Amino acid sequence: MFQRLREDIACILERDPAARSAFEVLTCYPGLHALLMHRWSHACWVSGWHWPARFISHLARFFTGIEIHPGAVIGRAVFIDHGMGVVIGEMAVVGDRCTIYQGVTLGGTALIKGAKRHPTLEAGVIVGANACVLGGFTVGEGARVGSGAVVTKPVPPGATAVGNPARIIAAETDALREASAAKMGFSAYGVTQGDDPVAQAMKGLIDNASDTAHQVALLWAAIETLQGPRKAEGDCVPGDAQKTDCFDADRLNRLMK
Repeated sequence: MFQRLREDIACILERDPAARSAFEVLTCYPGLHALLMHRWSHACWVSGWHWPARFISHLARFFTGIEIHPGAVIGRAVFIDHGMGVVIGEMAVVGDRCTIYQGVTLGGTALIKGAKRHPTLEAGVIVGANACVLGGFTVGEGARVGSGAVVTKPVPPGATAVGNPARIIAAETDALREASAAKMGFSAYGVTQGDDPVAQAMKGLIDNASDTAHQVALLWAAIETLQGPRKAEGDCVPGDAQKTDCFDADRLNRLMK
């Protein structure tokens, strides 16, 4: 038990820059308190003592604002930051080293008893503030769910899900792009500069416009070469076509015949 507690404190000190000491984490972090009480309630639940399990869970919700069903399975070194309003359903599975921010719901969309109604978060998943992950699917290892996202379908490992309904941002490409950023620190709230779909679209348009401008410049250069040097005053000179309004259309037409 004490080893798990030390792991929990260490992971909070690692991921939260505001944490100053182990004593502060132990006494002032509701996410840690909720996880400790969940272990007691989960032990009662798997032993068949359902009412005591629910009552401990209810007390944890009262004192911390975090509601974790006793049947939920929580891995090691899980960090619930701030935590107010977090709801984790009965059949949810939260893997090792996951990070969950305030207002997150790991809920279900079905009312069938016994069915897998709640999501599974594999190791290292980050779920941003006020995100909803709804359904009995899996969010892959190392994936991120952006703040406010509503996820209703599986998320591939290493991918990022943003928006409502959530859109999946290129898993492999995004993971490679963020590899260097990950070495410099923790990606708080599961959001990075490359997560906004509108920004991604704008970057694509800019890249396309830049490529088109380059191709046009090459065409002008070829046209100027065909036109040759200026023979009289007022004629176009190489370079004029792409910088001024000077353009000898008749000469170009004669070249094309």
